[in-house]
Amino acid sequence: MGTSNAWTGLAAGLAVEELETQLLLEALFQRFGHDFRAYDRHVLRLRLADAMRAQGAATLSGLQEKVLHDPAASAALLRMLSPRPAALFDDPDHTRRLRAVLAPSLRAWPLPRVWIAECAGVGEAWTLAVVLAEEGVLDKLDIHATLANEDLVAQHQDAWLPVADLDAAQSRYAAGDGQAALPSYFDVRDGRARLQPQLRRRITWSQYSLVTDASFNEFQAILCGSALSDFGPVLRQRVLRLFHDSLARFGVLCLDRPLAVSDAYAGTYQAIEGDRPWYKRVG
Repeated sequence: MGTSNAWTGLAAGLAVEELETQLLLEALFQRFGHDFRAYDRHVLRLRLADAMRAQGAATLSGLQEKVLHDPAASAALLRMLSPRPAALFDDPDHTRRLRAVLAPSLRAWPLPRVWIAECAGVGEAWTLAVVLAEEGVLDKLDIHATLANEDLVAQHQDAWLPVADLDAAQSRYAAGDGQAALPSYFDVRDGRARLQPQLRRRITWSQYSLVTDASFNEFQAILCGSALSDFGPVLRQRVLRLFHDSLARFGVLCLDRPLAVSDAYAGTYQAIEGDRPWYKRVG
């Protein structure tokens, strides 16, 4: 009898938590226009638990009250639900694939466009710009870095990094086959570093939602290395269809994990050998 009551209590608690989660996500959509309702529930619960601790909220309902009535709390939660920012050259293996796979593909196009979908901050975008500059293809292309969170877009457009971040990135840059002194690509002043204007101007930051928005251009490469793992199965298929609609034939696609046979348009891609899920669209 006691075990039965315990299971009943646990089930009731989980039902309440799910209801509170649904109400909070609906509130974020209705109040702020950010739609997390189709995100993976496990990922969401972990981030919402972090947000509750940060805001001193005992329940999700308490967090919702803070978010709806305190602009600082809502901004903080929306940042926590966005992709985690990446450090400069944070993954040397990925950097080498940018050189070996992406750059040669882009050379074949007269005016290529690259889309970083749900970009992991200036660390990801600036890394790509430096690599493509070194590979001799940056001058003829545009990098479109998009995020659903418009506040983060504004921050990244005028971002500076501590010089210490630049110093820490030097060894990772070298491990990714970088040959120069990394600070040579940056303006440094007052202990802060910013990508030089001739590189930075190749990056266009804009607000764009993978959840709700339609294809907005044709791209010769699409990179989405973190956001898809946050999405539930239905939303992931929606985004894969969006990428297919946006990627030119023979364009390159880089994802967070390999395509499954059942994934949308999986049969139209050819895997590129390597340590990350890179693909060429062939159909």
